[in-house]
Amino acid sequence: MTREIGLVSCVKTKRDEPAMPKELYTSDYFEKMHFYAEQYHDDWWILSAKHGLLDPDGEPIEPYDETLSGARVATKREWAERVAGQLDEEGLLSDDVTLVLHAGKDYYEELLPLIEDRGVSVEIPTEGLRIGKTKAWYKERI
Repeated sequence: MTREIGLVSCVKTKRDEPAMPKELYTSDYFEKMHFYAEQYHDDWWILSAKHGLLDPDGEPIEPYDETLSGARVATKREWAERVAGQLDEEGLLSDDVTLVLHAGKDYYEELLPLIEDRGVSVEIPTEGLRIGKTKAWYKERI
């Protein structure tokens, strides 16, 4: 049986103090993605620009100010290599897993080539939508 795993990107708006990863990010957009992932996927993880793959219920982390938006290709590639390794360590790159990406292109364009030959299926339900349409997509489904 295939497991569906949501990968939700981090966002800029964060609490001012350390918090569990799923509580650190405070934007309406993150909340929509987070609630969708909890409702529709077997499990979910956060794609953090600073930390890579984060367990939403993991140890509290400090707020940070890093993003992949506008980052150099080399930076995105290094991040993607780290995340691919973390996904592999968690057993999430196998043919019984579908990764559903809830993230912008900056978070998956360098990652996809690293995982596409690993047997894992990948879906990007909001691919190609602008931010307003993406938020509406989540709002209609939660």
